[in-house]
Amino acid sequence: MNISITLEQVEQKYQKYYKRLNNALSTCFTKTSPETLYPPAQYILEGKGKRIRPFLTLLACEAVSGFSKNAINTAIAIEILHNSTLAHDDIMDQADLRHGRPTIHVKWNTNAAILSGDMMIAFAYEYILQTNTPRHDELVHLLNEAHITICEGQAIDMEFEQRKDATITDYLDMISKKTGRLISASLEAGGIVGDGTSEQLEKLVIFGNKIGRAFQVQDDYLDIMAEDGKSGKVSGGDVINGKKTYLLLRSLDLATDSEKNLLQSIIDNNGISPERVPEIRGIYERCGVLDEARELINADTEAALSAVETLPYDEGREYLKGFALKLMKRDF
Repeated sequence: MNISITLEQVEQKYQKYYKRLNNALSTCFTKTSPETLYPPAQYILEGKGKRIRPFLTLLACEAVSGFSKNAINTAIAIEILHNSTLAHDDIMDQADLRHGRPTIHVKWNTNAAILSGDMMIAFAYEYILQTNTPRHDELVHLLNEAHITICEGQAIDMEFEQRKDATITDYLDMISKKTGRLISASLEAGGIVGDGTSEQLEKLVIFGNKIGRAFQVQDDYLDIMAEDGKSGKVSGGDVINGKKTYLLLRSLDLATDSEKNLLQSIIDNNGISPERVPEIRGIYERCGVLDEARELINADTEAALSAVETLPYDEGREYLKGFALKLMKRDF
């Protein structure tokens, strides 16, 4: 049987599970002492995160087993681990705000952010071990491998910021590790809890890898195409801040010599003035990288949808595909 799921139904399910996940996350860290350990951890979990990764864990479990009740602890573990990396990333990035609120190291101090982030990692594993599954070993190995890969991605990103000769290949490798691996691991974990076969897990990983890359390239695309002030987005913020993106690095391969000099100056000078953003957008258009980015996003999305087409449970599979389409239809 093949069922049809609308984007409205996907949104309804997402909102239902979003509340379910937030309710579970609100009870993770109930201790108040030491006050520089547990309260910071609870604070970051109370932020306005979209809960994309744990939602994917639940949907993946449903797609291979038909239900997700056994996967809630694993979904919580994934979200706790994700937020532990954010607490540490914010220190390295010297970020003052996350989701419009002061970051942990600003609200408390750097030591509190490091220590609470470390403690959250241990809690993530505790939730994995509380999952109702005989396949704990696989889950622990998966979380270890994903966490190591995320750290590799963050290290590459830090090195990336200092390099003046980064390539598009370097960029895609970085985002696949820093962003993409936890997305695919979230799906793989749900598949393990659902007692999926190795083939089904492989399909879920492909889905996650493709959606993860499409999601990041779309972020790059939307940044340069954003309307000022809409959704809090500044048009060309990546260019203004000198961020190396898919569009910038790909344009360096395709632009004329004079255009390349201007694009390279964005990297060399760590940014460009806001009034020159339309000029950079014009170069992207002339090089064809905006069209290329859209084609890549569409191709990755189609490949992701195709990968999970054979998963056994229609409803879970169609919600998984529907959520991918929902993510790819983000609009500023």
